[in-house]
Amino acid sequence: MRRAALADNAWTFIVLAALAMPFAVHTLLSGSILPLTLAALFLFGGAGSLALNRSHKYAHAATSQVATIMAGGAVLAAADPHLADFGLATAVLGPVLASLLADGPLRRLSWVAFGVIVIASFALADLTLPVDPDIATHPGFVTLLAAALVVALSANRINRAYEVYDKRQVAAYRHLIEHVQDGVMRFSEEGELVYASPSCETVFGCRRYELTGKALGERVHVADRPAYLTAFADASRGGTPRTIEVRIRRDRPGESPSVPRYFWSEVGFSPIAEAGGHKERFEVVALIRDITERKDQEAEAREARKAAEQESGAKSRFLATIGHELRTPLNAVVGFSEMMMQGIGGEPSPTHREYAGLIHQSGKHLLEVVGMLLDMSRLEAGKFELQTDTITPEILIEPSFGIVEALARERGTTLKTEIVRPLPVLVADERACRQILINLLSNAIKFSHAGSTVAVSMKRQGQDLNISVSDRGIGMDASTIARIGEPFFQANGGLDRRHEGTGLGLSIVKGLVELHGGTLRAISEVGVGTTVTVLLPLNGPARKVLETAPVATLHRESAATQTTPWQDEKRKAL
Repeated sequence: MRRAALADNAWTFIVLAALAMPFAVHTLLSGSILPLTLAALFLFGGAGSLALNRSHKYAHAATSQVATIMAGGAVLAAADPHLADFGLATAVLGPVLASLLADGPLRRLSWVAFGVIVIASFALADLTLPVDPDIATHPGFVTLLAAALVVALSANRINRAYEVYDKRQVAAYRHLIEHVQDGVMRFSEEGELVYASPSCETVFGCRRYELTGKALGERVHVADRPAYLTAFADASRGGTPRTIEVRIRRDRPGESPSVPRYFWSEVGFSPIAEAGGHKERFEVVALIRDITERKDQEAEAREARKAAEQESGAKSRFLATIGHELRTPLNAVVGFSEMMMQGIGGEPSPTHREYAGLIHQSGKHLLEVVGMLLDMSRLEAGKFELQTDTITPEILIEPSFGIVEALARERGTTLKTEIVRPLPVLVADERACRQILINLLSNAIKFSHAGSTVAVSMKRQGQDLNISVSDRGIGMDASTIARIGEPFFQANGGLDRRHEGTGLGLSIVKGLVELHGGTLRAISEVGVGTTVTVLLPLNGPARKVLETAPVATLHRESAATQTTPWQDEKRKAL
């Protein structure tokens, strides 16, 4: 807009100067140089301003026009010794034009220049009034007329553009408010309703003229009115925007008003604050949005979460029951195998003693697995506790190898260790760590090729103990690695799978590692093999409470945000 006004002004200077040029030349032949000076000044000023405007130097173009007008006024003031002449009248139009087209610095500079011209005029002026019968042909009058025309055109162009812009903005906002699905209401400083959008009829189920200043508050559920009134007061008196969730009554044509129907709504209060002003009360715009569907979904999610928690509790009780039922026969297996090893009831042969030892060892392992399942059920219930102690990591290898040795012989797999000594002591639950290593070894042997090697490595890695189990088996792809730790998941889980197992091995490992505050990682390639790494903190799981714990802030929910089951209240309202 200002760019177009600058271009129009420049052409106005050029055209007026060109029209005045023949008269200026004629007066020059008569001995007067003033008209030619003014015409040339406006011609060059207009041409320079037009060139600057086309070069996108808009600030310089505005400066050129203001300077041209003020220079013309200065020339007139210097040429006429009288104080009351056209010079000052022309010069004063320069700051006016600057206020319309330029920024702050040029505005201030133009007024300073005008002050200098005024002071100079007072110093050189003759205080008598000039009398010129041919004032219409006076160069000063023509210059003043030209400058006034440029300023008038600029003011008219800018005002007309702003008026059109304001009308478009108002029309756009009106269109937005009248077609938005949410209800829009405007309240006066006294709290009276002054406007309600057409969408309010759909939101409230009534005509707009039926809504008054107190109608919205009266439609709010009685339990939510304190929160509503507080939020409205914060916006109206404190100037603070607020958003609350309340239940609002919706009318149903043809239904009895004695049985009200409520819907959940999100009401946002926004105060109308005027720039640079301080008021005790504000007008408020309220935006009402129907969130009943969201509330219903939240209620369904709560019900689903409650059902899932109940199912999880049932699963935990099932595991506990099965665990206790398995313990009795397993204790008998372990006890009788131990009696056979000790020769009670007859001296066994070396082969029978070896078999009894394997039965005893496997039975103890099964008891530990059952105990671990029970521990996992207690973990889900939030009642699991690790029995940590200081252990030497090397003592985990021999009993773990003893458990999986029979499986390794059956698969033709060789077990080997790679220990980087000296190993630090580890604060951990020995039984859980042994279970971690046994499960990793069992998986590695199960998925290894016949005749391959499974390696166990232990080393210190910073403040952690690194336990890695590597195999040269079938390997896993990236999607399978991403699902490691999921219960009952196996890489080949179809009915035609070649490897037995429940799929709980790595999930138990992951749970035990996380209980110790460690991490589980896996690197694998299909057809090449897998390396599973466990990092256990040397100092054990972080259980130490800080000496100065953060103080929890007590929070009291407002009436609108209380966790009362929505479905029950909805049924009551219906």
